[in-house]
Amino acid sequence: MRTVTFLLIDQMLTTGTMLPLEMLRGAESRARAEGMTEPLRIVTASLDGAPVATRSGFLLAPDLSLADAPDSDIIYLPALWRNPRPALRRSGALLEWLQRQAEAGAAISAVGTGVCFLAEAGLLDNKPATTHWHYFERFARDYPQIKLKRQYFITQADKIFCAASVNALADVTVYLIRQLYGPAVASHVERNFSHEIRRPFEEIAYSEGSVRLHPDEEIVQTQTWLREHCSEEVRLSEVASRFDMSVRSFNRRFKLATGQTPLQYLQHVRVDMARELLQSSNLSVNEIAEKVGYQDMGHFTALFKKFLATTPSDYRTTVRAKLFRVNT
Repeated sequence: MRTVTFLLIDQMLTTGTMLPLEMLRGAESRARAEGMTEPLRIVTASLDGAPVATRSGFLLAPDLSLADAPDSDIIYLPALWRNPRPALRRSGALLEWLQRQAEAGAAISAVGTGVCFLAEAGLLDNKPATTHWHYFERFARDYPQIKLKRQYFITQADKIFCAASVNALADVTVYLIRQLYGPAVASHVERNFSHEIRRPFEEIAYSEGSVRLHPDEEIVQTQTWLREHCSEEVRLSEVASRFDMSVRSFNRRFKLATGQTPLQYLQHVRVDMARELLQSSNLSVNEIAEKVGYQDMGHFTALFKKFLATTPSDYRTTVRAKLFRVNT
């Protein structure tokens, strides 16, 4: 079971917590409908376990205190309204907890001024970061050792994500859902929460390092190789040999690390690439099928429909639909 922890902090903005939480719940529900049995454990935690006053005036009651918070696979830090310094001064225990979680391999995402918690914890030293535009100058003065990327709404350094806005945080969440459940579930969530065309995470984020939600480094290398060569003819037996593994060991370790067989992973990568091309290019569906490694158009269409519950042509129509039309 993967654990996702949402930190609740006094005077936080609720949207930076509620939106990704609801997206993850939607992903979990969709994954269950598709026969995936691994649930998410989603918990909320405040520093002392007491309810937190939010900027909107609502009180949020956490599930537990920070002292009782579990080791987590994914952590979300909220944005604070305006000056985060008072909250930072009260957050020594939180900073230590974040350091321990990062060392244990957690993926940590912060939005807006919540990025300051990552900075204070030393998790962004000599790494890229972004924050809300209103706080750029103060952030640059306070943390000169951090590479502030003002022109980006998202930065990623290994498993540390910074989002400048709630919309950018939604893109980070879709990306993490893809890591957890694959492109089909991620696409379902994306289409339900954001109907308009959105550029892929890889095109809009400033990234350093790679994200991996499992510890098998050799399988990480095979995943990278499959992504880089997905448009070519791929023989999985040759991939196993390339990385000095027997086919049986390759299949077993890949499934243990990722929850998918190598073939399923390759299919997901190809369909995800096709989905992005359908959004962003004017290539025909036939041309896209060939670009992602499929010569048989029928097989490609069937696979796309299996993963995304729609045909490539219908998917393109949906994501390019205009929500409003102005009559002139």
